[in-house]
Amino acid sequence: MAAVRPNALPWLGLSALVIVLDQLTKLWVLKALPEYTAIPVIEGFWNWYRTYNTGAAFSFLSDAGGWQKYFFVVLALAITGLLGYWLTRTPRRDWKNALPFALVIGGAIGNVIDRLLHGHVVDFIQWHWRDHYWPAFNIADSAIVAGAVGIALFGLFGGKPDGKPDKRAGE
Repeated sequence: MAAVRPNALPWLGLSALVIVLDQLTKLWVLKALPEYTAIPVIEGFWNWYRTYNTGAAFSFLSDAGGWQKYFFVVLALAITGLLGYWLTRTPRRDWKNALPFALVIGGAIGNVIDRLLHGHVVDFIQWHWRDHYWPAFNIADSAIVAGAVGIALFGLFGGKPDGKPDKRAGE
C-alpha cells in the first residue's frame, strides 16, 4: 500500500484568514466611512472611498440587470471548488501552488459573502495619481489578484529549468 502523503488542505487556514480580514475591514467600512466620499490616507495617492460593485473586476457586467450576482456567485464557488480539489492533490510543502490557490479561494469567498449579504461587493481602497484613478477594491480583490499573479508566475517560472523532474514532486 502506498504511503499517504500530506496534502495542502491546511493552507485553507490562509483562506480563512483572508476571509476574516476581508469581512472585518468591510464591516468597519460600512460602519465608519461615508458613501462615495474620498478620505485621504496618503495625499495624492491613496484614499478610503466606500463604493459598491455589482459586477466583477473593473465593474464588468455591473449594469447587467441583476442576473450577474448569481453568475458571479456560481463562478466563484466553481473556481473555489476546483482550487480546493487541486489543494487535495498538491503536496503540503508545495507552497508555490498552495499559497496562490489559498489566496484566490479566500478572496473569492470573501466577495461571495458580500454578494449574498448585500447584493454587491463593498470596495473601499482607492489608489490614484493626480487625476488618474484606479477602480476601488478591497482585501478580497487583493488576495485574488495576488493569487492569480502567483499562479501565473509560478506556473511559468516555477519548474526546474534543466527539464529534470523535481525529486520532491510527490512530497
